[in-house]
Amino acid sequence: MKALNPIIAALGIAAATLLSNPVSAQIKIGSVLSVTGPASFLGDPEKRTLEMYVDAINAKGGVNGQKLQLVIYDDGGDANNARTFATRLVEEDKIAAMVGGTTTGATLAMIPVFEDAQIPFISLAGAIQIIEPVRKWVFKTPHTDRMACEKIFADLKRRNLTQVALISGTDAFGKSMRDQCVAVAPKAGITIAHEESYGPRDSDMTPQLTNIRNKAGVQAVINPGFGQGPAIVTRNYRQLGIALPLYQSHGVASKQFIDLAGPAAEGVRLPAAALLVADKLAANDPQKPVVVNYTKEYQQKTGQPVSTFGGHAYDGVMILVQAMERAKSADKAKVRDEIEKTKGYVGTGGVVTMSPTDHMGLDLSAFRMLEIKNGEWTLLSESGS
Repeated sequence: MKALNPIIAALGIAAATLLSNPVSAQIKIGSVLSVTGPASFLGDPEKRTLEMYVDAINAKGGVNGQKLQLVIYDDGGDANNARTFATRLVEEDKIAAMVGGTTTGATLAMIPVFEDAQIPFISLAGAIQIIEPVRKWVFKTPHTDRMACEKIFADLKRRNLTQVALISGTDAFGKSMRDQCVAVAPKAGITIAHEESYGPRDSDMTPQLTNIRNKAGVQAVINPGFGQGPAIVTRNYRQLGIALPLYQSHGVASKQFIDLAGPAAEGVRLPAAALLVADKLAANDPQKPVVVNYTKEYQQKTGQPVSTFGGHAYDGVMILVQAMERAKSADKAKVRDEIEKTKGYVGTGGVVTMSPTDHMGLDLSAFRMLEIKNGEWTLLSESGS
C-alpha cells in the first residue's frame, strides 16, 4: 500500500491532517483532537492510534470494499477551535462519521454541530454530560467521571476511609468530576469534608494543599483533573509531607503522568482501563488478547508506551467500523443505528454493550483500580485494601 501523505493546513494553533490515499478513499471519517497544547498527552496517542488503524484497515481492503479517508484537525486544546473544525468537517469535508474530541470542553462545543448535521459522533472525552442526557447522534468510549468517583469511593470504603478532601481542576472535566463526586458521595457513605480548586495555568498548588493538610478529620484526598495540574498537585503534596492517601482520576492514565510527577507518584491510586496493566491481567480475562495486541502494535509502531487515551481512539474507530460493516453501508442514519446496537464489543476500555438509553455501554467492572509502585502501574485486588 502507498505511504500515507499528511496534508497540513494551519488555522491559528490548529492544523489539519488528511490521511490515506485520496484517490482510493471513499468513506471520510473526521476527527478533532488536542494533538498540541495542554491536552497533547491525550490527543497525540489518539491521533497516532487512528492513523495506525485506518492504515491497517485500508491495507486489508477497507470497509465494505471502500477505503477510509481520515481527516484530522488539531484544536490545540481550544474548544472554540474544536467547534470551528467540526463545522469545517461537516460543511467542507463532508464526513460520514466523527471519532474524536479529546477533551470534555471540546466535545461539548462540537456536539451541536454534529447533532444538527445528523452525523454519528463518537467522543473520546470523559465527562458524563456527553452522553447524559442521551443525544441521538452522540456516543463515547471512555468511562465517565461519575464512574471514576464511584470506583474511588468503593476503594476508600475498603480501606475504612470516609472523610475526604477534593482538589479539583477548573477545566470542564475537573468541574464535571467534582460535581459527580459531590453528587454520589452520600450514597457511597463518603463525606466531602473540604474542597479546593486550581486553574489550568496554576503552577503551584501549595496554598490549597496546605489548607487541606490543616483540615481536621480528612482521611484521603481526591484530585479530579487532567493535564499537568494533577502532576503538580502530586509533587506539591509530597513536598508538604502530606501522608494521606492520594487518588487521581482516569484523566491521568498515561506514563507521562508518572514521568511528570516523578517519585512523588509513588502510592497514588486511580481507576483506569485494563490497557495499562495488560500483562498483569488473568489469562482468562476477555480483554487480555485485545489489550495485549494493541499494546504490542502501538509500541512497535510508535516506540512509546501505551496510554488509555490511545485506547479510547482504538475503541472508537473499531466500534464505528463494525457498525458500518453491520449496516453494509456508510449511510449516516444506518451507521448511527448500528453503533447504538453495539453488543459485547471487547475493547481496551471494557466490554461494550450500548442501547437507546446508554451511548457508552460500560459498567463499573470495566474500571480497574491501579496503584503506582516503583514508577509502574500495579493492579490492586478489589477484595481487600
